[in-house]
Amino acid sequence: MTARNLVLGTIGISLALWMGAGRWLFGIGGGLTWWYLPLIALPFGVLQLWTLHRIAVAIGRGRRAGRAPYVALTLSWACALAFGLTVPDRADAGLVTILSHLAGPEWLEMSIALCNPLGIIAFATSIAALAFAFAAGRDPRPSEDDLLDGTEPTMMDHPLQR
Repeated sequence: MTARNLVLGTIGISLALWMGAGRWLFGIGGGLTWWYLPLIALPFGVLQLWTLHRIAVAIGRGRRAGRAPYVALTLSWACALAFGLTVPDRADAGLVTILSHLAGPEWLEMSIALCNPLGIIAFATSIAALAFAFAAGRDPRPSEDDLLDGTEPTMMDHPLQR
């Protein structure tokens, strides 16, 4: 395991936990956390680690992973961070988000409206990063010439050349 993968894995797992239980850091955690941890945090963390594994496989095969998986991971982290700020939880007074807790209750509806798209984009970009990492690690496709070599029938000599 490289230092880069260790750092990227730590960020990915930290953001997965942030998505699932980040509200507890602000004292507004509630019962919805028990739904968010297995249904949001666990799959997001698995996607992050799987992507890093596939990047390591690509590098182990002597291929360059390129920028695409890293850019997609960074976008997924930005959306995961924003999702953690806007996802609601049940507190003493009802639903509350970190954003509405810090900025005021008038931000509650906006937070709830933004959390679903942010979560979807976070997962979509994580899946894209995984796809880019898989593509970087696979063997190159044979060209059409490579596929046709040895399969072409030999041509007969022209009758006048015999």
